[in-house]
Amino acid sequence: MAFLVAVLALLACGRAAQPTATAAATAGSPTGQAAATDADPSSPAPLTPGTFDRRFPFQGRERSYLIHIPPGIDTSAPIPLVLVFHGGLGNARNALRMTGFNRAAGEAGLLVVYPNGSGKRPDILLTWNGGGCCGYAAELQVDDVGFVRALIAALDSDFNLDRKRIYATGMSNGTIMSYRLACHAADLFAAIGPVAATQNFDACQPSEPVSIIHFHGTADRHAPDQGGMGPDPLAGVAFTSVEETIAFWVKRDACPSEPESERRGSILRDRLSPCASGTAVEL
Repeated sequence: MAFLVAVLALLACGRAAQPTATAAATAGSPTGQAAATDADPSSPAPLTPGTFDRRFPFQGRERSYLIHIPPGIDTSAPIPLVLVFHGGLGNARNALRMTGFNRAAGEAGLLVVYPNGSGKRPDILLTWNGGGCCGYAAELQVDDVGFVRALIAALDSDFNLDRKRIYATGMSNGTIMSYRLACHAADLFAAIGPVAATQNFDACQPSEPVSIIHFHGTADRHAPDQGGMGPDPLAGVAFTSVEETIAFWVKRDACPSEPESERRGSILRDRLSPCASGTAVEL
């Protein structure tokens, strides 16, 4: 449910001005389409509806992702894009199954891409290099920010992307990756929707404001909202607290100091806006 709420909230965020196109796919084009999961893989055109598996070489590795093109998508107008990052030791298919973004794509008229992280095996037990976490990708310092830049550059050549509405979301290690993209690829992303982790990256220097809508359970035993290492740690790292993470972006986006708060049952929502360049920060 959090992911469906996230996509609707993310779509309300956009850039006040066109971002600079700095992505460069220098290590091969990610446009080669391999096998389709629910459409004929033999010769689909770029806008053939379906969910497709694509692979391409990047910095000596084969990188891959799933892309979902919903039926009836309006190609006469620029198309928003959401990148959904799987959690640690997961993969793109896990993210597709657990998030419900394919259905949201059809309802909202957007492209959804589920990138794969890296690991010792190409398609399972994959992680993202979020800086200090996690696993294989962090240990080998895999350039996942560069991979995402190359991926978006290629997608932009295939589709009429709305460069003002490119978003990232994910859970756990996917959240850590989303925050790193906000730090190091703010020129590309209008907003991120992190779920169940925090910003564990000290050298965060975003080039421009990014909207944040963060989801976190107060009883999280893996990434506790108060920070540190929970009683059931998965990543083996001490997390930054949710408060510190949100405070960083409130300051960085030049938001008001006092939030507008709303409670519905056990759910508390804090919204700080308006912030710089029309952004907002929500928890």
